[in-house]
Amino acid sequence: MTKKTGTILALTGLAALTMHIINRVEFSLSTVNNALSSPNNKYYEWRFGKIRYSQKGNGSPLLLLHDLTKGSSSYEFNKIFDELSENHEVFAIDMLGYGLSDKPNITYTSYLYVQSVIDFIKNVIGKKTSILATGDAASIAVMTAHNDGEIIDQIVLINPQNLNRLNRIPSKRTKLLKLLIDTPVLGTFVYNMVTTKDAFRRSFSEKMFYNPGMITEGILDAYRESSHQPDCTAKYTFASYMGRYMNTNIIHALKQIDHSIYIIYGTEKKDNQMAVEAYLSHNPSIEAFPVSYTRQYPHLERSGTVLDQLGILL
Repeated sequence: MTKKTGTILALTGLAALTMHIINRVEFSLSTVNNALSSPNNKYYEWRFGKIRYSQKGNGSPLLLLHDLTKGSSSYEFNKIFDELSENHEVFAIDMLGYGLSDKPNITYTSYLYVQSVIDFIKNVIGKKTSILATGDAASIAVMTAHNDGEIIDQIVLINPQNLNRLNRIPSKRTKLLKLLIDTPVLGTFVYNMVTTKDAFRRSFSEKMFYNPGMITEGILDAYRESSHQPDCTAKYTFASYMGRYMNTNIIHALKQIDHSIYIIYGTEKKDNQMAVEAYLSHNPSIEAFPVSYTRQYPHLERSGTVLDQLGILL
């Protein structure tokens, strides 16, 4: 071995060790506040792992499906969960790979989530159920109704994902990106850099919230913890998301299903009006309702307005 080769190997080893140490510190700091802990946690033993959920209230069943971005979990609905339970039996789940649910090292797809929702409704809820879904989870709600319409009542979508983006399939570039994120040390380091508290603060300020004053420390802690709970296995959903494996074309399903579908959308989200109009063009019976001065999460920014609208729709 030459001196130059030995130096390169030593530096490579040092870099790997440094990234490993940073990774462990980041995971330790991210979960110290127990932002997702709750005495009401329940678990559904599904075929690919345990799915954490909470349940409250009486009345017609309502299932809440959170967004699929990094750090997402059922915490997203914490400002409307209790109020909804006054008139409904509400179920809020952490979908597999998110929150406090199990995070197996698999490729996460839209079909996987559709099947998990169908099984959850049949085996846990046991009744015809309405669904409230946010962002990327909107496609799961639509495909669930298309695949097993008898178990679904009404559907409410909050800022559903742009149909053009849902049509994008995995490419060589996105497959390589998934492969990178899946790698043990370097991929984990890259993942940790995009899931720090400051990274979430920037993302929420620029894209998710219209009013930065609504971005509380509690929200940041919950998303940071979800993205690192319990350890680096939390990155596998992010890898699948960036690889476009969660995307699915729902246009055919939108045209075919005859369920009541409502869309609630933030007026300040970029190109949101155009995205909503695309849904209406494929299913004119869909009704859409704007929530002013909000972006991706109107139920976190203006929860009272969203609850009033849901009270009318459901």
